[in-house]
Amino acid sequence: MGRILSIDFGIKRTGLAITDPLKIIATGLKTVDTKDLISFLKDYFAKEEVELILVGEPKNWDESETHASKPANDFVKEIKKVFPSIPVKRIDERFTSKMASRAMLDMGLKKKQRQDKRLIDEIAATIMLQEYLQHS
Repeated sequence: MGRILSIDFGIKRTGLAITDPLKIIATGLKTVDTKDLISFLKDYFAKEEVELILVGEPKNWDESETHASKPANDFVKEIKKVFPSIPVKRIDERFTSKMASRAMLDMGLKKKQRQDKRLIDEIAATIMLQEYLQHS
């Protein structure tokens, strides 16, 4: 049984989350430097079966594109070329970073921990994935 991988793509760093094999629970996987992302995914896919990749789609409130839209779209084209056998779905990522920051506050993390952008990216990917699981 394959897992679902969620990608909170960023220009500098990218948060990743993965489901369990039964696709019930979303768990933060890692935050990687975006320049190393394809290499990381190649290694990961060699070890784990992934049947779907979800990539966050950055949009403004009014549905217009953000500064991150073009790099994210280019990334989606690249992963479709590098991993043609794994389907890719785009999902709305609006509010996930704010929700991640709020979740960190609710977990009682100290201010220094809450400022860790790598952790925020990983939690944002986890939130996207959990929401996808709840609505699919």
